[in-house]
Amino acid sequence: MKLVADMHCHTVASGHAYSTIQEIAREASNKGLEMVAITDHGPSMPGGPHLYHFGNLRAIPEEIYGVRILKGVEANIIDYDGNLDLPERYLRELDVVLAGFHTYCYPNGTVEHNTMAMINAMKNPYVDIIVHPGNPEFPIDIVRVVEAAKDNNVFIEINNSSFTISRRGSEENCLIIAKKAAQIKAYIVIGSDAHISFDVGNFNKAMDIVNKAGITEGQILNTSKEKITKFLEIKE
Repeated sequence: MKLVADMHCHTVASGHAYSTIQEIAREASNKGLEMVAITDHGPSMPGGPHLYHFGNLRAIPEEIYGVRILKGVEANIIDYDGNLDLPERYLRELDVVLAGFHTYCYPNGTVEHNTMAMINAMKNPYVDIIVHPGNPEFPIDIVRVVEAAKDNNVFIEINNSSFTISRRGSEENCLIIAKKAAQIKAYIVIGSDAHISFDVGNFNKAMDIVNKAGITEGQILNTSKEKITKFLEIKE
């Protein structure tokens, strides 16, 4: 199974990442990727970019080194109602919107609080992907979350960084999420969550989870450039 796009990458604008858009695009090209999504953190992340950053993403070329550049955000879910830290007028202009829980941005609650916050975020018409839902710091009702993702035409991310340098202890939850997605034919996206260009297109650990769970190629968004383009057109 070949992945043609990395849908989750961070630049220096995120405040705790270390590469530029140009460096990310070059690495994506070197690894044979056709598309890469620039998804810097929303402004409530400590050190994150100002709203102006997202309003000015149109300055970025559509293609760099032969790689299509998707302009997006990894928005922070900021409360139990599932609100995000980027206003609608910005979200509607982006190619792709990721959303998830992050320390310092979300008031961690009970399983019920976290589950409802995540499901409410999925109901936002601009949210395309829920990121790293297997993070044990923010426990959720996995069955309800995966079912809600399918019902709302939102992709669940299997995040490679969760098995390498971030969110330690995610493996068990992510495998349960992936198995539930396989069972009900929910949709999945695989992201590197690269915070330095060398990690762009690094999907190995996430692919291990996908294969163990029995997820099919047809369930995975970033196996086809055409599939991504069609999905994003539908979400507009």
